[in-house]
Amino acid sequence: MFSGTHAIFYSTDADADRAFIRDVLGFPGVDAGEGWLIFKLPPAELAVHPTADEAKHELYLMCDDIAAQLAEFSAKGVEIVRPPSDRPWGRIAAIRLPSGTELAFYEPRHPVAYGL
Repeated sequence: MFSGTHAIFYSTDADADRAFIRDVLGFPGVDAGEGWLIFKLPPAELAVHPTADEAKHELYLMCDDIAAQLAEFSAKGVEIVRPPSDRPWGRIAAIRLPSGTELAFYEPRHPVAYGL
């Protein structure tokens, strides 16, 4: 049985993005050596979507209240690059990491699997 998931962001400014994840998102982590931080993530789930395009992977953080999360980010000066929009499965938005990478998150309307 698998014991966890390890997700990777490739970044043009890894130190700044690590500091953002630690200080702004508040994710605790461990130092794997020489300042290389590995962060604890919230519970996770995996979905497989069909596509006619090239196969790819995506990462979304999930939240219970997207309006409150956006207010918290705004208070911290975080750039909101995609304001919330409604989808059949939830409300989605995105912020910008210091490296310029977008990080999407959403408030699900679907049943979640991570509590099983």
